[in-house]
Amino acid sequence: MQSMIERTAPATGPDAPSSNGAWAHQRLDQYVRRLVELQGPVLEDSGDPEPLHRMRVAMRRLRTVLRQFGPALVLPSGLGDGRIAKAARRLGMARDLDVLRARLDEELIPQLPEEEARALRPVLRQLRRERRLAGEQLAGTLTSGAYLKLLERLQGWLKLPAFTPLGAEPVAVWQVEWQAPLLSSLAVHPGWFVQEAGADPESVHDLRKQCKNARYCLENLQPLNGEAGAAWVRRFQGLQELLGELNDLDVLRRAIDDQLPGRLADSLPRLHDLLASRSALCWSRWREQARELQRPHCRRQLLTDLLGTPAEANERS
Repeated sequence: MQSMIERTAPATGPDAPSSNGAWAHQRLDQYVRRLVELQGPVLEDSGDPEPLHRMRVAMRRLRTVLRQFGPALVLPSGLGDGRIAKAARRLGMARDLDVLRARLDEELIPQLPEEEARALRPVLRQLRRERRLAGEQLAGTLTSGAYLKLLERLQGWLKLPAFTPLGAEPVAVWQVEWQAPLLSSLAVHPGWFVQEAGADPESVHDLRKQCKNARYCLENLQPLNGEAGAAWVRRFQGLQELLGELNDLDVLRRAIDDQLPGRLADSLPRLHDLLASRSALCWSRWREQARELQRPHCRRQLLTDLLGTPAEANERS
């Protein structure tokens, strides 16, 4: 009787890993190494936002691999998604504040009259205070015993990985199964059907996360998907960025509103116009792309490009 756990060494040499387990192992190893390398620069918090951004992306990609290839992996206790989620939330809070502050300080304020720029100084001070607090909370998480134990368990598993029988199967013949669930759930997401800006912000925001997840999942299998897959990755990234900017503008508007005695349109008319025009442009571009992706021929093309047979995928690449 075949054992439910098979232990194999990670693939080495110039050839790409061929099994589901080795494929996932290679990507997990890449992201764990990145998390470890970025720990020092993030804790230093020198003012350069790039290490924090890269660490947040590495954490997101790590979680995506664990979810996507979970049926092929046998992980020790303590490596569930819930254990990783706390660190991911802390990274996200600090990174989001960096983005909001940069957008306000570097993009919007230079376009404002002096009177409005002065009125925004309390907002910038509040964002700095919130960022310092988020940085302290993040440092506490990244130096906590729970997080360090998480990294230790990940590194231990990478040294001696354990896979289910599915992990030994060739990844090329399971390519469809690793991608089909995310594509079908993405296609029927309610966010695509929101016609008016502000009508259902929760669905639109969740769709942004789904587009990002789809992009990461497709990138995990990019060598198998060929150029057609790369084109869809770029398309999902563009959608994600449009929806991300819409969300950033909305969050920034609310943060400024909280610091003002009156309505934004009355207190800071120039800023109000800038935010409104940018949001309208993002929404218009988003709806144009959403309408295209909702058309039957476009949905069929997505499925044809990414859920074809392995032989078809090889021909495309």
